[in-house]
Amino acid sequence: MSTKTIAAGSSALALTALLAAPALAGPTYTSDNGGSFRWYGQLNPTFQSYDDGAEDFSRLVDNGNSGSRLGFWVEQPFGENTLKFRFETSLSLRSSDGVNQNDQGDITDWSRSDLRHVDLQWHTARSGVFSIGQGSMAADGATGIDLSGTGVAANSSVADAAGGYFLRDVAGNLTGVEVGDVFATYDGSRRGRIRYDSPSFAGFTVSASYGEDILTENADTEQYDIALNYANEDLGDFTVAGALAVNWTDRSGAERRDTIASAAVLHEPTGLSLSVAGGDRDTGGNYGFVKLGYTASLLPVGQTSFSVDYYDGSDMASVGDTAESFGIAAVQKFDKQNLEAYVAYREYSYDDTATTYQDGQAILAGARWKF
Repeated sequence: MSTKTIAAGSSALALTALLAAPALAGPTYTSDNGGSFRWYGQLNPTFQSYDDGAEDFSRLVDNGNSGSRLGFWVEQPFGENTLKFRFETSLSLRSSDGVNQNDQGDITDWSRSDLRHVDLQWHTARSGVFSIGQGSMAADGATGIDLSGTGVAANSSVADAAGGYFLRDVAGNLTGVEVGDVFATYDGSRRGRIRYDSPSFAGFTVSASYGEDILTENADTEQYDIALNYANEDLGDFTVAGALAVNWTDRSGAERRDTIASAAVLHEPTGLSLSVAGGDRDTGGNYGFVKLGYTASLLPVGQTSFSVDYYDGSDMASVGDTAESFGIAAVQKFDKQNLEAYVAYREYSYDDTATTYQDGQAILAGARWKF
């Protein structure tokens, strides 16, 4: 069974995330009774250069947009239904959003919080999918719908390129404000949860989940959410996908509600695409994101994609602050090697009512290999 088929059985949102990616996986081992085991993973090293307005920093890191990972699926059919188990862990390599001016981080530093999926799923032919264990909440990925082909290098999560770096004020002093503090997406998370995904109705899937942070000591965090997902690869000349989700979080008695959404459309004959995303937090903070993309078969080795995007946020860390980011990216696929080579540039601009900060610029150049 292909990666795409497995994802579609889970939710339309998972299908959407794979629309622009090759269907890759390790070898599948099957048993006489129809069971199967399949492993998979990816490596995504990248060269990162960051200019904070006063100094330049260059490092070899793991791309935070889509970090290196390893996992496997075990599946066993029971008539028309299937029981599945998924295990996946981050390799916890030094991430592009985990370094800063003062700390280049450990090359690797695995902890139990790097477990992405320890997930048991019951896929039914008529009633949808029931899941329990560590895995994606219903809202996870709801801000990341993207058909541009450049998501590995640039997407709505603009802080992934350099989120750990501190901003400098106009006097050249490092402040305590990190890029990741003020360029948020409010996207859903992975938790120890129970989750339900409905069957697909005309491309629509409804998902709901309840979970807790079981991997962080004394986290005292509860979440519940609901999401509506849509995916259609055959709408005339267009591929269309979208997601809308609401996530409620109770952390140590402090409650908040995040409303998030994203949508994308690809005109297949021309390769032109448009992606949009946005989010609002009831306790303060909102943003919008727009991205234009173009994909063409310029080389025989695989498709070439280009994109330009813009992020605009406000009230992220304090009332009246503003956050803007501009990005450009290019990705070249090498189909036979299961490889995507990329280069991306991103600029960050942030100000609040008390301080004026210098702009930051980040460059990523690397490659993602899926196996």
